[in-house]
Amino acid sequence: MPAITVDDTLVLPRLPQAAADAAPRPVSRLVDAHHAIEGAGFEVWRPFPGGIDPHLADPFFLLDQLGPVAYAPNEPVGAPWHPHRGFETVTYVLDGEIAHHDSNGGGGVIGEGDTQWMTAGAGILHDEVPTETFFRNGGVSHGVQLWVNLPAALKFTPPRYQAIGSGQLQLLTSSDGGALIRLIAGDLAGFQGPGSTHTPITYAHVTLSPGAEVDVPWDRRFSAMAYALTGRGHVGADRRPLDAHQLAVLGDGDTLRVGAAEQQPGDAQQLDVLLLGGLPIREPIAHYGPFLMNTREQVLEAIDDFNAGRMGTVPATTLGGSS
Repeated sequence: MPAITVDDTLVLPRLPQAAADAAPRPVSRLVDAHHAIEGAGFEVWRPFPGGIDPHLADPFFLLDQLGPVAYAPNEPVGAPWHPHRGFETVTYVLDGEIAHHDSNGGGGVIGEGDTQWMTAGAGILHDEVPTETFFRNGGVSHGVQLWVNLPAALKFTPPRYQAIGSGQLQLLTSSDGGALIRLIAGDLAGFQGPGSTHTPITYAHVTLSPGAEVDVPWDRRFSAMAYALTGRGHVGADRRPLDAHQLAVLGDGDTLRVGAAEQQPGDAQQLDVLLLGGLPIREPIAHYGPFLMNTREQVLEAIDDFNAGRMGTVPATTLGGSS
């Protein structure tokens, strides 16, 4: 899992030690991600929707771990052109590379450690496919897609695209240097991630060495979740066991505590975990396929607009395949 790493975490800025009276958030729910093969052949681990009620994930709607899977040459698959409206898609690549295009003029190659942040807003068409090089050579593919909901007032905001390179991430470590924290968006102890968000959130990828533990300061107004990508560890005030492809939903408190087990499973050398949460929107949700709206009528309008070509057109230069 390359993502982005450093040889010596001790050179990084450190999160402050938690105050003596800081309350670690307890685990309120622990769920296993649902495993499936979807679309053109994606291997997907999905903790939500489905594993928890939508209001517990608020302001997020979907979290997909794509892989890790090893493709032979000419095997990699992607997501061909499709629409979105009413939310933001955040694609974070850990292994492999993806070519992205959209009808708003955004796009490029998303490589290891890079993030593609696409605000669908009023409506957009896009694709995410293997680059020609990755398709030809094959290799390990591993990524995460997160859907961030938009409040009613921003459902029809103009689409936009943010390409966040791995070198732009705010890298941090714990007070003892045992954790590498890649802050993609939001604020941790005054450190700011590069992602520009309409909905206030915090989103980070943490790698913990065996036996290491970190208490991450967390906005009390925000929801809080921890999702294990690989490895084994514990989470929460009571150090509940957390294995790969499990999601912990946490209750109220000042910090999000996560630690790695001393002994890791054979396919992992450390614990890799996503920490995510945000300011709940607390509005009705109407979801159908690639549309995330507030009412059924808005969903039907989105379908009509897509069928009528009002969400944009596929650029002719991309009809031939990947970049």
